[in-house]
Amino acid sequence: MVSKNQKKLIKSLYQKKYRKQHGLFVAEGKKVIKELLEANLRLHSLFTLNNKIFDISEKSVYTITEEELKQISFLTTPQVALAIFYIPEQKKIDNDGLVLALDDIRDPGNLGTIIRLCDWFDVKELVCSLQTVDCYNPKVIQATMGSITRVNITYTDLQQYLKIESSSSNVFGTFMGGENIFSLKLPEKGIVVMGNEANGISATIENLVSQKLAIPQFGQIQKTESLNVATATAIVLTEFKRSSFG
Repeated sequence: MVSKNQKKLIKSLYQKKYRKQHGLFVAEGKKVIKELLEANLRLHSLFTLNNKIFDISEKSVYTITEEELKQISFLTTPQVALAIFYIPEQKKIDNDGLVLALDDIRDPGNLGTIIRLCDWFDVKELVCSLQTVDCYNPKVIQATMGSITRVNITYTDLQQYLKIESSSSNVFGTFMGGENIFSLKLPEKGIVVMGNEANGISATIENLVSQKLAIPQFGQIQKTESLNVATATAIVLTEFKRSSFG
């Protein structure tokens, strides 16, 4: 049975201020929860329809009914289990490789997809501006499908970070008027900045970009104003990794 205090805690974790206050976040679904457990994230509590699914201590596991799961779930269709995990400590950024930086990404689905793309393309470091949506937002966690355990995500003052790193690393940014990314030989190391869904890369960050890239538009009509940022990220990372094959 889920107590009133447990329900109150779970519901509060939908908001960033309470996630920060408690140092906790919510994950839902068998696959996501198993990925987090296998990555040794510290479990606070687990609510499940079937406790045999997860091979963990009974002390922190609560077997509940479908109705109770519906009451605490953030999903339209609850998925077997909901878990609360402790937010891990932020690690130091390793700049020895390809780093992806996000300038004010606001949509949880986009961030979740970008985290999965980092995992797919073996980009270990994701640097987010302080205005970027929280990676522990339940919608982000759901969209990552467990990839969040394999990407080091850091929230920092992006302008200050780039000011420091631009002295030793190339900083790339995506712009409508940049160089055709398909015609370039791209390096294996550097920082790639992706901008806000509506406004792109901000003026302050643009000033720190050393090379502007563009994804060319094909077709005769060309009425599409821009690509979705997650789609653009997939194309950009593909081209950086393609270049690494020589």
